[in-house]
Amino acid sequence: MGHGDERHGPGERDDSDAEHESSHSADQPGDGDPSSHKHDSHGHDGKHDHGGNHDHDSHDKRSDSARTLGVVAAINAVGFVVELAGGLAFGSVALLSDAFHMLFDATAYVFAWAAAVVVARSDPGERWTYGLARAEPFAAFVNGLLLVPTVGYLLYESYQRFLDPTAINAQMTILLGAFGLGINLFSVYVLEGEDLSLNERGAYVHLLADAAGSVAVIVATAAVAVTGISLFDPLAAVAVAALIVWSAVGVLRESVAVLFQKSPVATGDVRAVVAGVPGVQRVPDVHLWHLHSDLLVATVYLVDDCETTAERDRVVEHVHERLEAEFGVGHATVEAVGEAHTDAHCHE
Repeated sequence: MGHGDERHGPGERDDSDAEHESSHSADQPGDGDPSSHKHDSHGHDGKHDHGGNHDHDSHDKRSDSARTLGVVAAINAVGFVVELAGGLAFGSVALLSDAFHMLFDATAYVFAWAAAVVVARSDPGERWTYGLARAEPFAAFVNGLLLVPTVGYLLYESYQRFLDPTAINAQMTILLGAFGLGINLFSVYVLEGEDLSLNERGAYVHLLADAAGSVAVIVATAAVAVTGISLFDPLAAVAVAALIVWSAVGVLRESVAVLFQKSPVATGDVRAVVAGVPGVQRVPDVHLWHLHSDLLVATVYLVDDCETTAERDRVVEHVHERLEAEFGVGHATVEAVGEAHTDAHCHE
């Protein structure tokens, strides 16, 4: 005797939600039986229905994310133009490095903004059952890759300055470096929050690296002005390049983990929690992965010692509750079977 149950989280839709009950194996009670399960958006029998509110909240959150990333992209585009003009006019490769860092960050934010808009406006359908939620980690991955050519350019320019030091306008370079720092800090203020999406977290890390780069420009230029040693300028550019590499590695690591469905928690911990539910004998199979930064998905196959459908229903209900409470799972598919069923369908 087996029992399958599926819960839906934010951004998902079951086409049969409004019109039929979920089907179970042949031993399940038919229509009209008080123990049958209504297959709603996030629960069954009306006991745990959060789907509607979650969908609305998730849509609002994605729309807010798109607006925030759009504002940050615009701010950094302005900063790039100002710092680029200043770097070319006053001969500072450190200022140019900070400008190009800001350019690639602005481009990254545009990608992130576009992905957030696509996700916010795409609804699940017959073929795209999760909508286009994967656009978010894909955009974050592209953002990380975009940082690579920046590093190559900055290292090349720094090497050229080592070979042929160039005089810089220290006063104007410091002024523009301070301007860039102000742009970064204001962007951080706009973006800051407790619950950031993957793209927002990537943008946040970029901005912190940008701010550190602006500080490096200011300090290096001041050192040039005080000591007269022009090599501080290309050294600052190399430091900014190192910050860019650090930013890129972090963004790529996190986005690749989502795209390749790495489990965010140890499956052994999940097995232990599910096995602790009364009635569960063992948990042969568990999978967890992020669809995107706001939705954790899980599938669980368990063996129970239940003798009735009602008992199995309670076990499945409890497993769903534990998965959500302990790990924040927003969409779970739980299959519960008796010991006899495992002989014909072994998941181990």
